[in-house]
Amino acid sequence: MLLNIDYIPNKEIEVLGLVKGGVVQSKNIGRDFMAGLKTIVGGEIVGYTEMIQTARSIATKRMVDEAESLGADAIINIRYGSSSVMGGAAEIIAYGTAVKIKK
Repeated sequence: MLLNIDYIPNKEIEVLGLVKGGVVQSKNIGRDFMAGLKTIVGGEIVGYTEMIQTARSIATKRMVDEAESLGADAIINIRYGSSSVMGGAAEIIAYGTAVKIKK
């Protein structure tokens, strides 16, 4: 269970700790060229949107894998962040609190 709130409604939880997943994704030359053209005419840069969605999915999967290794039932308070690492590459990070639902 993945939630961006800091509790699970009607459940008592045990906090297991912070979990995170990250990926550094780079642009390819074709996308970069097309993005340059798109900035002239305006509009969504679909190649970059797809790249960021893919990177977010990878980061989420890595976060979930870390939570599962702790025996978590859920991750609460999930957040995403991004930053430029170098020219042509961006980091996407997903993080949250792994929890176990008390029976």
